[in-house]
Amino acid sequence: MISSIPNLLTLSRILVIPALIGTFWLDAPLKQWLALGLFVAAGITDFFDGYVARALGVQSKLGQFLDPVADKLLVASALFMLAAKGPLTGVHLIPGVVILCREMLVSGLREVLAEIKVGLPVSRLAKWKTTVQIVAIAFLLAGDAARHLYAVEIGTFGLWIAAVLTLYTGYDYLRAGLRHLTGPRAP
Repeated sequence: MISSIPNLLTLSRILVIPALIGTFWLDAPLKQWLALGLFVAAGITDFFDGYVARALGVQSKLGQFLDPVADKLLVASALFMLAAKGPLTGVHLIPGVVILCREMLVSGLREVLAEIKVGLPVSRLAKWKTTVQIVAIAFLLAGDAARHLYAVEIGTFGLWIAAVLTLYTGYDYLRAGLRHLTGPRAP
């Protein structure tokens, strides 16, 4: 049901994206603090939607679909804006590209595997990758407004760590998926 609390939390993550994008046209440091606040609030809903769904016993196929889509839309939007108007430039664009390419690969793989009724569950390392990625993006969004915390440097370093984890988990998913796609077919 779309109006369940977990699904509403997930949808809020999607609905915050236009506001997040809009902050990039505000004056500094307001734009950094607002972007950070919106992103952190959205990140918190990522934890609570699944937790609440399990606690209330209202897990749904819609929620299973919306949750990863909301995550990918939020992360992709933030990365694009950080590249277009923020501190993500030059060689430091590479981890963002790696993250986005892996997300497309895993989404495509899940779609094909779903057709043959094979699930590809999220690994524990992939959850850590998502956490590192969200924390890194949060630091990058804070940017110069939190220069005394070395926010850009910490965020950039964290994004590179997330990219390494992304490569590893992407390879792991691809290997697991290809086993099902290239193995012998049942009669």
